[in-house]
Amino acid sequence: MPSNAGTTRLVIVESPAKAKTISGYLGPGYVVEASFGHVRDLPRNAADVPAKYKGESWARLGVDVDNGFHALYVVSADRRQQISKLVKLAKEVDEIFLATDEDREGEAIAWHLVETLKPKVPVKRMVFHEITKPAIQAAVANPREIDRDLVDAQEARRILDRLYGYEVSPVLWKKVMPKLSAGRVQSVATRIVVERERQRMAFRTAEYWDILATLAVANAGEGPRTFNATLIALNGDRIATGKDFEPTTGKVRAGAGVVHLDEGGARGLAARLDGRPFTVTRVEEKPYRRRPYAPFITSTLQQEAARKLRLSSQQTMRTAQRLYENGYITYMRTDSVNLSETAISAARRQIVELYGERSVPPEPRRYTGKVKNAQEAHEAIRPAGDNFRTPGEVAKELSAEEFKLYELIWRRTIASQMTDAVGSSVSVRIRAVSTSQEEADFGATGKTITDPGFLRAYVESSDDENAEAEDAERRLPTLVKDQPLTADELAAQGHHTQPPSRYTEASLVKALEELGIGRPSTYASIMQTIQDRGYVTKRGQAMIPTFLAFAVIGLMERHYPRLIDYDFTASMENELDEIAGGDHAAVDFLTAFYFGSANGAGDQDIARSGGLKKLVTENLSEIDARSVNSIPLFTDEDGREVVVRVGRYGPYLQRAVPGETPVAPAEGEEAGPQGDRAPIPEGMAPDELTPEKVHELFLGGSGERKLGDDPATGEPIVLKSGRFGPYVSSGERKSSLLRSQTPDSLSLDEALRLLSLPRLVGVAPDGVEVFANNGRYGPYVKQGEEFRSLESEEQMFTVTLDEALALLAAPKTRGRRAAAPPLREMGVDPLTEKPLVIKDGRFGPYVTDGEVNASLRRGQTPEALSIEEASEMLADKRAKGPAPRKKAAAKKAPAKKAPAKKTTATKKTAAASKSTAAKKTTTAKATAARKATPAKKAAPKKATASPAEE
Repeated sequence: MPSNAGTTRLVIVESPAKAKTISGYLGPGYVVEASFGHVRDLPRNAADVPAKYKGESWARLGVDVDNGFHALYVVSADRRQQISKLVKLAKEVDEIFLATDEDREGEAIAWHLVETLKPKVPVKRMVFHEITKPAIQAAVANPREIDRDLVDAQEARRILDRLYGYEVSPVLWKKVMPKLSAGRVQSVATRIVVERERQRMAFRTAEYWDILATLAVANAGEGPRTFNATLIALNGDRIATGKDFEPTTGKVRAGAGVVHLDEGGARGLAARLDGRPFTVTRVEEKPYRRRPYAPFITSTLQQEAARKLRLSSQQTMRTAQRLYENGYITYMRTDSVNLSETAISAARRQIVELYGERSVPPEPRRYTGKVKNAQEAHEAIRPAGDNFRTPGEVAKELSAEEFKLYELIWRRTIASQMTDAVGSSVSVRIRAVSTSQEEADFGATGKTITDPGFLRAYVESSDDENAEAEDAERRLPTLVKDQPLTADELAAQGHHTQPPSRYTEASLVKALEELGIGRPSTYASIMQTIQDRGYVTKRGQAMIPTFLAFAVIGLMERHYPRLIDYDFTASMENELDEIAGGDHAAVDFLTAFYFGSANGAGDQDIARSGGLKKLVTENLSEIDARSVNSIPLFTDEDGREVVVRVGRYGPYLQRAVPGETPVAPAEGEEAGPQGDRAPIPEGMAPDELTPEKVHELFLGGSGERKLGDDPATGEPIVLKSGRFGPYVSSGERKSSLLRSQTPDSLSLDEALRLLSLPRLVGVAPDGVEVFANNGRYGPYVKQGEEFRSLESEEQMFTVTLDEALALLAAPKTRGRRAAAPPLREMGVDPLTEKPLVIKDGRFGPYVTDGEVNASLRRGQTPEALSIEEASEMLADKRAKGPAPRKKAAAKKAPAKKAPAKKTTATKKTAAASKSTAAKKTTTAKATAARKATPAKKAAPKKATASPAEE
């Protein structure tokens, strides 16, 4: 598309990939360059604050709260080089087009570019929801001005999240642990996950039984001869199912009016029904109809990609971003289910081509969104263009992950414009009378799909992996009332009630969306943030809260309940929407929230309490760190209260001495002064700390367990637990358990074997002894100062002298192992033009350009990491600079003492006293150091909350 003669235009987009695609659609006279995302932000720490502002009281916030909440924006260190390039280009062109995304974040980036570049030429805003040639040409031809209401809403959100994060996070540093963070959305998301885990911890399972009958019909004809029916009532009373039990007691709900069958009752009834006639008492047939699902929005795409493709929210959005930037799909951050007329026509044409005219309804389908507080109505996520490309047409152009996601989006879009799935459903009741004259009613349901309609293209998955698929059929024989049946088999079957399922990323996004919390652009980052902060870990797809999360949410619930209230957080989104619509002023909203101005907009509960600032400062002295860091579990059979303590070195169990109350650790202390303690194994979920498991942990933990006596020495062999894990001890001998061993299953023979280490393998010809032992880096053999690793732990006990000498004679490899090849070669860093590779290090995979290294965050994988993300990670690491080295503590000169003569007895007594005193001194110093360390960090000078405090 040629520009006006002699006119040169600069088009600025966010990413290089987007720039490359768009530049291909614009003719000569256009220069397309990337900003690499946001170019300015609030200062991340004190080092980012310009010198002239460092003395200001509000500098740590980056927001002048006393002067209209004026924000202090600084250009990110890793963007300065690119900004210089854009400034130079802006001086060489006649016009600038800002082509950032069409949402609040994109609008804000466009505004920040204007504020930073300060161009002297006309600036226009071009917007589009797909990167295709017609869309880009239309955007250039129909530019608009920057929408200041959208910019104000984004700025208000950014300031709101900064105030929330920087005022509440320090409370967590002082009362729970340094370097934690709180956020308007992340804290609520964490609370949701913690509440579900509490429900699981309080859950008590119940057992219930029923009978599954395999019934047969005579002269079945074309249909099946047999079908299954389940016992549903006995003498008119309904048989208890899982929903009839109280989740916290495992007992039948009061007033449920059901028959609770146990194993004996079910088996006895089955025996009494054996050989008895069965009769159909009722047959109800209804038409079945299922409408198609709406096209994808951001949240539903993340949910289905998690269910069908096992992708995390981050992986889904990264892949969708690549598909969007390369022109395959429309914009992927949206909560609109609308399709344009062009898209509807494209879908209907393709349905006719692939599935026939009968699969297209007479009228196009229109969908209405159900998202609370929906905003920024782009189109739904769909294939780009006026003619959709089938998955087969793009297969060779996409990576495996991109292809799967594109196919998912294509199928969902096509299905949304297809006919309903229709068929029939049948409900049947059958009765039999037992030999004891009990009336037993059985039920069966069937479903037949006569026209699958949209199900030919797409079937939605469920979070319940045991749920029946939408397109599944259950065919029953043709049955009529009073028809006789015979029972081929009557099987009593037992069931157990199940605790509520843990959240997955998909179901948590769905919960946030239903509550009206967060926005499409933030869901993926929130999922990542709560994992990066150590509040949530993942086991498969399940999200498990840590005890650290329990402590943080417990503090917030007791002292700042409004800040993590679901309605309050959703109301913040409403306020931001009103600002975006020009109906409210951002300053009034922020004033009410922070200072409590009752006349301004904002949450009146916060306003009446005096605002956020007063709330966090006045309540601080009321927060008891001992109580916050204690999570009660239960009282054991000896009357001891068992609690989880969140200590400096991780969570651990503590139980009180009978008759005494457990004392929680002081701030920063690892443990309290009384009661038994036991470590909690890494990765153990809170709901797995049952009384039985806790008892095991105390047996294998600091509650010592005697395994027996050493037959050679007669000394007791005791299993203990230390800071570095469980170990066995006998006299002066100690040995840690092997990786393959667990405290609860360790036998006396295994303990004796461990205590044989280091094992004397033999004496070499040169007279030097050779030993086998276990060390920090695994099993090894040693001769003098020479070490060589063994391949397995078992070799420590079996390696012969000849084998050991052969290992020791082999040349030593440099370091622990030979340098491994990179996990992945990524290409050239768009900022530094250095080659980027991902390597595997001691602490996991990391990306490097040969000079700077950055570890991959939790949830990131070498395969899914994009080059833009890698570049940004390294830029952040460069901006922070090298980590400061810790200075060694200066040694104190020993105090001079006057010599004194001592008798032999006195010397022995003094030596013993000196040893005891030394131990006490060491312990006292360690305790003092532990107490002193958190005190120094209690009021950090630098704010360390995340730049995205949401």
